Amino acid sequence: MAYVQDDKNSDIPSIEKVDLKGEELEAVAPDFDDPNIDKDAAIAGVLEDDSPYPEVRSAVANVDDPTIPVSTFRSWVIGLVWAIIIPGLNQFFFFRFPSVTITSLVAQLLAYPVGRAWAKIVPNVRIMGIDINPGPFSIKEHVLVTVMASVGAFSAYATDIIAVQRVYYNQNFNFGYQWMVVMSTQLIGFSIGGIARRFLVQPPSMIWPANLVTCALFNTLHQQTYAGVGNRAGLSRERFFLYAFIASFCWYFLPGYLFQALSYFSWVCWIAPENVPVNQMFGYVHGMGMSLITFDWAQIAYIGSPLATPWWAEANVAVGFVTFFWVLVPALYYTNTWESMYFPISSRGSYNNTGGTYDVSRITNPDGTFNEEAYQNYSPLFISTTFAVSYGLSFASITATLTHAFLFFRKQIWTQARRSMHEQPDIHARLMSHYPQVPEWWYALIFLSMFAFGCISIEVWDTKFPVQYFILALVISFVYTIPIGMIQAITNQQVGLNVITELIIGYALPGRPVAMMMFKTWGYITMAQALTFTSDFKLGHYMKIPPRPMFFAQVVATMVAGTVQLGVQAWMFTNIPDICDPGQKDGFICPSTEVFGVASIIWGVIGPQRQFSKGQVYYALTYFFLLGFICPVIAWLIHLKWPNSFIRYVNFPVIFSGTGLIPPASAVNYVPWALVGFIFQYVLRRRHFSWWTKYNYVLSAALDSGVAIATVVIFFCLQFPMNGTIGADTIQTWWGNTVPFTNADNDGTPMKVVAPGDFFGPRTWA
Repeated sequence: MAYVQDDKNSDIPSIEKVDLKGEELEAVAPDFDDPNIDKDAAIAGVLEDDSPYPEVRSAVANVDDPTIPVSTFRSWVIGLVWAIIIPGLNQFFFFRFPSVTITSLVAQLLAYPVGRAWAKIVPNVRIMGIDINPGPFSIKEHVLVTVMASVGAFSAYATDIIAVQRVYYNQNFNFGYQWMVVMSTQLIGFSIGGIARRFLVQPPSMIWPANLVTCALFNTLHQQTYAGVGNRAGLSRERFFLYAFIASFCWYFLPGYLFQALSYFSWVCWIAPENVPVNQMFGYVHGMGMSLITFDWAQIAYIGSPLATPWWAEANVAVGFVTFFWVLVPALYYTNTWESMYFPISSRGSYNNTGGTYDVSRITNPDGTFNEEAYQNYSPLFISTTFAVSYGLSFASITATLTHAFLFFRKQIWTQARRSMHEQPDIHARLMSHYPQVPEWWYALIFLSMFAFGCISIEVWDTKFPVQYFILALVISFVYTIPIGMIQAITNQQVGLNVITELIIGYALPGRPVAMMMFKTWGYITMAQALTFTSDFKLGHYMKIPPRPMFFAQVVATMVAGTVQLGVQAWMFTNIPDICDPGQKDGFICPSTEVFGVASIIWGVIGPQRQFSKGQVYYALTYFFLLGFICPVIAWLIHLKWPNSFIRYVNFPVIFSGTGLIPPASAVNYVPWALVGFIFQYVLRRRHFSWWTKYNYVLSAALDSGVAIATVVIFFCLQFPMNGTIGADTIQTWWGNTVPFTNADNDGTPMKVVAPGDFFGPRTWA
């Protein structure tokens, strides 16, 4: 039996199992549990010596040297330092607008010269059996450092629970409660790793495209060579990365600081700044972004690098965006559906029935619970059209994910559940088989300890959150991890569970905002953390990192990062005056905490029964659940009838969930993203495949790296010093930095205004 690769220019590489006569065969795996069979020889007899996917071959080495040092004293020291610095800085910036996010890419780049300097300067001595300097800084050490820096780099989701409790509900529980909530929500998802690796790490078809960019950068920095590159002439990858990085770094000073109109290039709005319909359609702040153009890579890659996502997935996202946000949203808005013309067409805020900002304090008791009489005397809650449609798409993505996974992946899921993954390994799985796997009881220990932390935190403190709903939240996240993980591993798009968990707990426990936030966090972030853990394991799979050091690195770094973030947050709330106030002078207005808090009011205080039940304003959005169920069924039936038609490229979970960042994202993030993706992932991949193979992922890493470093330099050297007064009378006030923000789009001007003393919407509500 052999594996036959399809045409290299196909958008979705596939593999057919055929014997030497060309007849199709079922996958027949050797019995690897039989001690009389040489496992390596058996695998080598049925497989080629490289990945069947050109994306993987172009970025991942197909060789391994098990003697390369990995879990060294040096890698742990550097990794833990980054696990303190990056999460601490990101938590600090998290409450500021505009914010700066320091990604793991920065650590990946900066760890390299630090590691090399360590190897060159630190004496080669042995203390207590530990080599302080084990020699040259290896690529595997570098991977481990990057994983430790990235696994907890972004603000822990649960820190918003603590911030909202403090800002909205005047609850300030002690550090023990905060630490146990953060640790439980961040780590309990890791316990799914023992199951998920069989489905999401070992199969060759689970590519995880975003990891390919990281692998390309690692191999470029360490000058690895591998079969995928071929013999193409031209610049080396290392030199190409250097040139692209310098260009990206230098260019970003224009759209990022000197000429922000290049970033918010809403040129149509500059022509007619007071024309409300024009600004609503062509604006980038509160509009639909039909100006199309941006010269800012940070805007283009805001939803992920277009050079890392397969074109067919980008096409699905683009179709979803155009259909729902350029066709459906304007149709709903200009017919005044949901009274939407009284507020901006796109906004993340909430509104009352006079068009003003919704004052949640007018409908809550002192303990943060719902006051129904006050609600009836105030107003129902309204949201913008894009916000409403985004909720509907979230509903559709939930049912579409389950339906699509069952119809298209049920055979693979059943096969992997029934047999081990050794029956279809590629070269990478064969190389990784030399390393001991993580014992199952390690995962069980993580689950039991973090489950205990969760139970203690919700029972000892007054959270009004029953334990049985904690268990339900975990069940939801566990059920969705595999199907959502498969979609992300193939398409680079993740379906979020935050809305469906809000909907469930909102109906089950109305009027309990803290319970709602906890249920949402354990129900959603458990799945997200499980996929983060799995994605890092796939990175380790590609880079040949032994699983056990990878496991310890992720767990320890997550605990360190979460503790640091809590400490930084506590310091900020104690020492920064007026933090989370809209007028805070240094910009610490807590935009994410505001969104999280408003969601706690919508779903936890008012409850979905007053928003989405029959007879309520947004009841029609519940039909998206049915839409999400039906669409994959139709696609599957068409695929059965015409298996080679375009329908094989249609993925409804991606169509529904790909636009999940709207709002606040807009067309400035989606349309250029799709256009760049079309050029690189479709045109260049088909017409200049050897160039694409050698440089595509390196270019993506270089552009991301240049923007990341430039952002840090701009903030710390030009914006943060002197209370932000550098260039206040020159650079900050010239036309190129003001024209994008002096128009009806930036002001969020609505089409209609309520007459004084009047209001819109229903006359009575309950």
